[in-house]
Amino acid sequence: MKHITSTPTAKAPAERFTGDVYLNMIEAPTPPARLASALVRFTPGARTNWHSHANGQTLYVTDGVGLVGTRHGNVVRVSAGHTLKCPAGEEHWHGATDTTLMAHIAMVVGDADGDGTTWLEPVTDEQYTDALDSTNGT
Repeated sequence: MKHITSTPTAKAPAERFTGDVYLNMIEAPTPPARLASALVRFTPGARTNWHSHANGQTLYVTDGVGLVGTRHGNVVRVSAGHTLKCPAGEEHWHGATDTTLMAHIAMVVGDADGDGTTWLEPVTDEQYTDALDSTNGT
């Protein structure tokens, strides 16, 4: 057993996120393990770039209110206690609403080459605003 009493907080890389996002790695696996997990905190308006995962991703929201959107235009408003599963290969993004923080635990089962994440272009302000508008009142 290994008891870890704290993990350092790091600012998320600007080339993968819009706005201020902070990460605490929970598990960075060493082979043969492949599960990576992190606590990710988004400030209001902050979000990931578009991305996909070779083996999918599970998000467990721990605090606040956020959005998860897909290339197909599906947008889900999530809040503390919600779990969302993103299928393998589906291009998506996630982040906070424009007025609230959002934190989630992100879990990814990697592939033979790493965590299996393919990072793409930023979500535009227009795409983000459209997502907010589509979920207002839900």
